[in-house]
Amino acid sequence: MEANPLRGDLDSNALRAWGLVRAHLLSTVGDKTFDSWLKPLQLAGISGGEVRLVVPSRFMADWVKNHFSNHLRQAFSTHLPDIRSVSIDVGTVLVSADHGPEPIAQPVSGNIGANAGDALAAVEPAGFEPRYSFDSFVVGKSNELAFNAAQALASAATSGAAAGFNPLFLHGPTGLGKTHLMHAIGSAVLAENPKAKVVYLSAEKFMVEFLAALRARDTFSFKQRLRSADLLMVDDVQFIAGKDSTQEEFFHTMNEIINAGRRLVISADRSPQNLEGIESRILSRLAWGLVADINPADYELRYNILKTKLAAMPQANVPDDVVQFLARKIAANVRELEGALNRVIAYGNLVGRKLDLDFTREVLADVLRAHSRKLTIDEIQRRVADHYALKINDLISPRRAREVARPRQVAMYLAKMLTPRSLPEIGRRFGGRDHTTVMHAVKRIEELRATDHELDRDISQLRRALDS
Repeated sequence: MEANPLRGDLDSNALRAWGLVRAHLLSTVGDKTFDSWLKPLQLAGISGGEVRLVVPSRFMADWVKNHFSNHLRQAFSTHLPDIRSVSIDVGTVLVSADHGPEPIAQPVSGNIGANAGDALAAVEPAGFEPRYSFDSFVVGKSNELAFNAAQALASAATSGAAAGFNPLFLHGPTGLGKTHLMHAIGSAVLAENPKAKVVYLSAEKFMVEFLAALRARDTFSFKQRLRSADLLMVDDVQFIAGKDSTQEEFFHTMNEIINAGRRLVISADRSPQNLEGIESRILSRLAWGLVADINPADYELRYNILKTKLAAMPQANVPDDVVQFLARKIAANVRELEGALNRVIAYGNLVGRKLDLDFTREVLADVLRAHSRKLTIDEIQRRVADHYALKINDLISPRRAREVARPRQVAMYLAKMLTPRSLPEIGRRFGGRDHTTVMHAVKRIEELRATDHELDRDISQLRRALDS
């Protein structure tokens, strides 16, 4: 393979685009996928409309090609319109003194090599993510049981005492903290006993590595490595649904761990009773221990999660109204919530913009559209009328007095900004006015916001009220 170019061969535009692409990927795919597969990507060069990226292993290169080639090409072309293709090769980029090192993750453990030895070595843990500790886990009503159970199991595993349950089964929708707690358990056990054998892997990796061992005719080593673990943690067990041979091996591994008095932690996106395609004998053992659910975070917990994350980022100057806005609007899962915050901060740093509500809405336009409820013109008229102590009939009446005309223009402006309604339709909802009247109102309010601070404050307050 030809030598990779030096980091210094890349111009500032290429490096800036790469930074924006990484921020975009982090916010769209989530921390787990990004850290495992995309963070190790390094920019090797850009020439002739092609981006060259490199990763540490062939397995990772093939996986990224199959899953993210088009995504990467589209992300790059957004910032560099001449880009037509993205190639992904195996290698390591040299770092030049001009630009300094780019933070790159260590090669991910668990890549399947060309022989059975590589596959079996992948079962060994390479360490847990330091960010995912018990101290950094923000506790609320929706995750309190799971958090306390995880701490109890970790304490029992290090002291040798009985936890009162085994296995621990964590379940809940994606992005709510299951993986965080599993990493926290592993880190806590190793901190107390560095010689403990702790194995953490996804159910998908369990399956891939087991099949690799079958092909290599060396299942004995695979079984020994897993079944001798003091603590075995398997994430996202729903992915072995319908995989008969994998389930057979998983069942016997579970039995061996539990019968030997060692600890087992399993996670899934739903409760054992709702897992489909999993053998009943496995489900009965999953429900045998403690089943702890993690529910979607409420507003208070989402707000506290963001504040905790920002406390660890003292260089990030994020106003509290932006934090409140994100906590209200991004309610699907914690991973997406943190990704949205990271995206806003990263974009602000890269383009040198002040972080305020308008910039946040601009950066997260696609995310907010996906999460937004249907806002109606009627609701906008009602909010504006209440704010200016008017009646809704005043906004749709033919009156042209300033105390009515300006609020009417504000309502038209908000209807254009916050709803998908066309200009003619907005005009009809304001007393049958022509679409040119709405265009004039929108343009006039945009001009006034730059000079009339009171009006700008009114609109900001109204948008917060309508967003809530």
